[in-house]
Amino acid sequence: MNNDLKINAINIGLMIFSCIVAFIMPFEVFLFVYAVLGPLHYLTEISWLHDRQYFTKGKYDSIVLWIIGVIILLISLAYRYNWALPFDNSFSTKIIFVAFIGSLLMVFVKNVFIKIGGLLFILLISNVLFEADKRDKLAFFIGSLLPTLVHVFVFTGFFMLYGALKNRSVSGLISVLVFVICPILLFMLFKDNSFIEVTKYGQDSFKAGGEGFFDTNLSFLTNIFHVDFPQLKDAAGNLLFYENADGVQIPAPDYSNAAQVVFHSQTGILLMRFIAFAYTYHYLNWFSKTEVIKWHKVPKVRLIVIIVLWFISILLYGLNYSLGLRWLYFLSFCHVLLEFPLNIVSITGIFKEIGSISKKGFKLIPIKN
Repeated sequence: MNNDLKINAINIGLMIFSCIVAFIMPFEVFLFVYAVLGPLHYLTEISWLHDRQYFTKGKYDSIVLWIIGVIILLISLAYRYNWALPFDNSFSTKIIFVAFIGSLLMVFVKNVFIKIGGLLFILLISNVLFEADKRDKLAFFIGSLLPTLVHVFVFTGFFMLYGALKNRSVSGLISVLVFVICPILLFMLFKDNSFIEVTKYGQDSFKAGGEGFFDTNLSFLTNIFHVDFPQLKDAAGNLLFYENADGVQIPAPDYSNAAQVVFHSQTGILLMRFIAFAYTYHYLNWFSKTEVIKWHKVPKVRLIVIIVLWFISILLYGLNYSLGLRWLYFLSFCHVLLEFPLNIVSITGIFKEIGSISKKGFKLIPIKN
């Protein structure tokens, strides 16, 4: 068994494992891998990206992505502590859009002035596309899906497909197929069975005092699966509304049964199965390809710092899940932003390899050990 076949066989096994545990305990499995594997993934991937200049043309291009990460952190802190900032509530979505589309410039353009002008132009476009309090499908995709499910599932799939095509690996293509089939099985099999009910600890950690993943899942359920909640009423039975920044009266939804929907409804459990699978395999895929990616080939001092920070992160999650989330919010979001150029490289690389295969055929290329 050559190295390529062995790695892909291991990854198929990890996909099946991730699928099984997602069936059994989706909420707790996600919370565990996010707290234990997540921090090590952020630290090692940022280190790996740094040594490869974040796959950008310019030496300092990544500074833009770091700055965007800082601004998103400030917006998060302002929301939590009621700070006054000169940004509207759509600004996070706007700059995530700038980071993603701007990564095209960082990957393909060397001229600094063209990149600066291009980024400013993209920012102007984002101001047109994303208005304050306007939550259309594009805003939901950029602000909610892109940094989460698209990052851990779609971009992981692109990364795998690019590697398989580049190496002309049949086993790699089979692993991509298994990767696509697993979520289908999670949604199709045992739809009415919850093998192990979510525990009280799992529910409390998922909510994390209002800072956890509860609201994110609620957003996915309403925007993707169109789960409807009744409109909120006052004591007299009158419908309640709230006013957005534009002075428009919007119906206020009644989320009194939200916990039941997120934790115990069929749709809520099926969604969590997919999330648990996507995140679990996303992390395991990274660590299973250590010898290929070589993220561990770093100076000893940096590796020691990474390990120390990882242990501190696990300790904080163990003490209080909300505390762990606050501690790693900046790092977790920045690792998503800093990976955008690599995502662009993977997507464009797929088209490049498909073009090459269409001309020269699918010739297997042996991988050197």
